[in-house]
Amino acid sequence: MIAFRYLAREVMVAMVAVTSAVLLIIMSARFVRYLAEAAVGKLSGDVLLWIMFYRLPGFFELILPLGFFIAILLAYGRLYVESEMVVLTACGFSTNRLLVYTLIPALFIALVMSGISLYLSPMGMNKAQQILSDPKNKNGFGTLVPGRFQVAGSGRVSYVEGLHNHKKDMDNVFMAQVVPRSKGKAEEISLIFAKTGKIVEKEDSRYLELGNGYRYVMKGNRLDYSSTGFERFGTRLDEAESVLEDSSELDALPTSALLASSSLAHSATLQWRISLSLIIPIVAIIALSLSKTNHRQGRYVKMLPAILIYLIYLLLLNAGRGAIEGGKLSPVYGLWVIHAAFLALGLAMLYLPGAWQRMRYNRNSRMQVS
Repeated sequence: MIAFRYLAREVMVAMVAVTSAVLLIIMSARFVRYLAEAAVGKLSGDVLLWIMFYRLPGFFELILPLGFFIAILLAYGRLYVESEMVVLTACGFSTNRLLVYTLIPALFIALVMSGISLYLSPMGMNKAQQILSDPKNKNGFGTLVPGRFQVAGSGRVSYVEGLHNHKKDMDNVFMAQVVPRSKGKAEEISLIFAKTGKIVEKEDSRYLELGNGYRYVMKGNRLDYSSTGFERFGTRLDEAESVLEDSSELDALPTSALLASSSLAHSATLQWRISLSLIIPIVAIIALSLSKTNHRQGRYVKMLPAILIYLIYLLLLNAGRGAIEGGKLSPVYGLWVIHAAFLALGLAMLYLPGAWQRMRYNRNSRMQVS
């Protein structure tokens, strides 16, 4: 138990460090992406932190297996370099015992991952999509900031001096929009000045209602323009498209819905969620076999081939998911074939070198006796 606690502590400490570092990098990059969307008026800044919170389980889905994989390489690599593994082996610590001691925390992490991938991640993805699809959060006028010019996805430039009533009432509104040249029609430039503005919601649509203002329209390169005064002017608001809605709707479905469906796409998504848990003990075996090194080679000598194997594993799983969705791969075999192949690879890498050395030793011993 002393040896088990020591090995488990080394792996878990390394896993927390690696996972935290990778998570911080990914969340920072994603937050910058969301912030850029909010800066151009495609997303309300009030919901950024909520979106990051709901997407957090989805980040853990791919980071946690990688963090555990690298943690074994770093922790066991240090033990091999500092000859601690040599001492354990001399005390009767076999490969089988080391494998069991490695798989115990791996199974615990896999259990945690199953809760994340099967329940927390779909629920968080669904909540995030609800926020992103809400017109109040992604419409250009819903994201206006007083005293700042903002450009909407349609090329419309908007400015308001004041906002009230949860950004539904506006003071001193300016709008400018260029309608591109079309067949038989010249380019049109529209300028609108209004003292008041209001967002009106009717059924599934949103309208901008302006009051007490003027509308100026210029066509082509002509210097003359038409001017129209109005007491009320209304226009329908087009929903701004956001590049943030890049996740599949299947990822937001609850696992119970996938289990009740016979669709190929649903079967592929279900196998992918289960695979995120199965991958952990398999990559633990691969990492255990690749962690064997000595002080001459160093603890990082096998890091590059290990990362390549991990990436190939994930790419094959992703390709298998697409093959199942496209009907090119039977769900009966599905992703399980890929898991079985890499499990066999990990066991071969772990046991074959030792078996080969024993065969050579026995052959040399027989030759010396003869």
